Amino acid sequence: MQDFGQRMRFLAFSIFLNSAANALTISTNLGSAVWTGSSVNLSNWINVPLGTTLFAYGIVITILNQVLLGTFDRRRFVSNLLYIVPFSYLVEWIGYFWNWIGVGRLNLTGRVIVDIIGLFGVAFAVSIYQRCNIIMHPNDDLAYILRFKFLHGSAVIAQWASYVPPLTIIILSWYFTGELHAIGFGTIWALVTQGIIMAWADVHVFPRLKHHVDV
Repeated sequence: MQDFGQRMRFLAFSIFLNSAANALTISTNLGSAVWTGSSVNLSNWINVPLGTTLFAYGIVITILNQVLLGTFDRRRFVSNLLYIVPFSYLVEWIGYFWNWIGVGRLNLTGRVIVDIIGLFGVAFAVSIYQRCNIIMHPNDDLAYILRFKFLHGSAVIAQWASYVPPLTIIILSWYFTGELHAIGFGTIWALVTQGIIMAWADVHVFPRLKHHVDV
């Protein structure tokens, strides 16, 4: 069992990896993870800046997490909100770097490969900080709660179940606006594979880092 200091170091690395990987998928312009795509479409639908939409979205999912837990968990509530700030700014700043080095100017084959690498990075990062279980993005904490409280530890089924809210938002946004944004190859890849890759990463990426379950 890791001590708290080790878990904090893994957490810091995972936040950076998650931010860099998400920014990389955005820079390819081939579609990002499901939650990211739903946030962009919700922002377009309600005509609110993306940053504000992401923050409000995070609050709503944080409250949903508390409902699913069945009791108010102050530590978890605060940790969900704490994750949003560094993650959001790092995605933006690292995105400038990926754009500066020309990720978006690669040919289609190159961007597909880079998009897949980014999506693997996202899944690896989520696996790491879910195992640390100190602070988590509320979207990923939703999958964690579903996984260990309702779905007998299945990463794959939990990930698919956690996609119900963002997929609903995407469908409603398309219905009311007739448009889809930030949805493409990468979104489908993430929808199909992220839970599978996370389950693999739990075993093979820093295998000595075990789950610290508290649901």
